[in-house]
Amino acid sequence: MRLSQCHNFHDFRELARRRLPGPIFNYIDGAADDEVTYRRNTAAFEACDLVPNVLRGVTDIDLSVTVMGQKLALPVYCSPTALQRLFHHQGERAVAAAAGKYGTMFGVSSLGTVSLEEARRISGAPQVYQFYFHKDRGLNREMMARAKQAGVEVMMLTVDSITGGNRERDKRTGFAIPFRLNLAGITQFAVKPAWAINYLTHESFRLPQLDSHVDMGGGVMSISRYFTEMLDPSMTWDDVAEMVRHWGGPFCLKGIMSVEDARRAVEIGCSGIVLSNHGGRQLDGSRSAFDQLAEIVDAVGDRIDVMMDGGVQRGTHVLKALSLGAKAVGLGRYYLFPLAAAGQAGVERALEQMRIEIERAMKLMGCTSIDQLSRKNLRFR
Repeated sequence: MRLSQCHNFHDFRELARRRLPGPIFNYIDGAADDEVTYRRNTAAFEACDLVPNVLRGVTDIDLSVTVMGQKLALPVYCSPTALQRLFHHQGERAVAAAAGKYGTMFGVSSLGTVSLEEARRISGAPQVYQFYFHKDRGLNREMMARAKQAGVEVMMLTVDSITGGNRERDKRTGFAIPFRLNLAGITQFAVKPAWAINYLTHESFRLPQLDSHVDMGGGVMSISRYFTEMLDPSMTWDDVAEMVRHWGGPFCLKGIMSVEDARRAVEIGCSGIVLSNHGGRQLDGSRSAFDQLAEIVDAVGDRIDVMMDGGVQRGTHVLKALSLGAKAVGLGRYYLFPLAAAGQAGVERALEQMRIEIERAMKLMGCTSIDQLSRKNLRFR
């Protein structure tokens, strides 16, 4: 199977499955507990039908949107995710370059494997810093100052990860960072030697945003201990309000799911919120972001930019979310599988296919710009 044979999300996922050792593939593909929410995220779109209009003159299609003051050429963006150079040696470099080529926003995680500064040099597209709140308030201020200095446009605080989710697929293989694989996990690496050769012949795996706090050699702290020992479960709205004031620019909360929390985000001065259940990787059994979207847009959509992510696999999924009032839609696994399969070429192919799908669907819906999409175009089963 080759990259040229990948025509949709499922093809990219299959190519990644063939190329990655089982423990790494399952780290991307897996979710919490019984993975109910993971499956629900995509299934939610299937309960919604598009109702097209015809004879609207749709020669030229404008896919651009403005979100949190950032002009994007596409209504989708690459959500920040951790550990990307574990999937392919190019990691965030590939994603930054691809996002720059397609003129859309991308993110670098606190657990990113390329520095904020290097990602900024690679791409002129709007850059998000996905931030975790630490017990050490000084560290929080230091990391925000670094992001500002690097030229990051948007601060995105993840608020649904004060502790790690119960990801049982990882437990079955012994997957951890640094690696502590059990026999089953080691065996799966042995049958995919190409990944190991690639991994060992490129620069050492590291976390540039946290170099002095998390050691990939295992000397200071593992990723699991980072979540349990460094992140602050006592974080409150007052803490976040202080961060918003300190940042002084576009500030977004990722992981909002209730109307009450959306209203609080408005009150403390946030520029945007991302409705997200972390791809089903945190609280299994939680509602899908798409199912919550209309309720939250109705409550706060005129005062804050509402985005969503989770389960997005098609351009029509994006159109449904935009029709409900989302300003933009985040992609996660949608670009991670092609990244794992083929690096920058894979991410670019995935974004190009998404662009084509959205443009085609816009024409078939009878819309020439994103602002023409509305709930009039939707029916729920």
